[in-house]
Amino acid sequence: MHSLLGREKKEEEARFGIDLGLSPGFLPQAATMFSCVGCFWVLLSSALVAVCSFSFISPAWIVKDQLRTSHQHHHHHANNKESVSFGLLWHCSESLDHMYRCYTFGGLGKFAEIPSSSWQTSAVLCSGGCALLAVSSLLAIITIFLPSGGCERRICTLAGYMQMAAVFIMATGLLVYPFGLNSSLVRSFCGDADIYYAGECQIGWGYMLAIVGVMLTVFLPFFAKYAPKEQLSPTPLPTLL
Repeated sequence: MHSLLGREKKEEEARFGIDLGLSPGFLPQAATMFSCVGCFWVLLSSALVAVCSFSFISPAWIVKDQLRTSHQHHHHHANNKESVSFGLLWHCSESLDHMYRCYTFGGLGKFAEIPSSSWQTSAVLCSGGCALLAVSSLLAIITIFLPSGGCERRICTLAGYMQMAAVFIMATGLLVYPFGLNSSLVRSFCGDADIYYAGECQIGWGYMLAIVGVMLTVFLPFFAKYAPKEQLSPTPLPTLL
């Protein structure tokens, strides 16, 4: 009796696959594929949360290396010999005695003392986008423990939309940040700096890491479409690629 029921079930699955134009062995393979995509989506989401968090608290968005001057050039101004770096919330400097000091802009409780309104806007956008990405990553982790079905698909859809919004928010923050290069603080160290021009300074690894993180985050909503287990069609997210 059990063997008869099992045979009938397999025949129904085979007929269902044939009606859709699929091979009989496609359904278990598809379930495995979507499960693997979901795991990769969760791992990539968690990794990008760590990347964006690390880059956004980094003080090395705009850097100026210490000049290797000889003894006959000691009459130059001290600022021209210092190694300095700027981030969203930090300012670090290294003097000729190799003492490296970092300071927050006005302290953690004085957000208004960030030297440029553009940097204030960038800090809000980047931190907000990173927080949104962290929440979506938590939702992605939750989907691993959920059975396949409508609830799992809805959570994947919500997480995908959140990740899409995080991409636009963080990208806007990165585009706004260079507008603050014409502030008096940056000019005092980087010389004739201006909007999207760092003068004697250059783009640091922190800013480049943030750009790479946002570029990789673009792919997360695409993986979210195929993350649910045991489904034949992706969840209805807007096509990005």
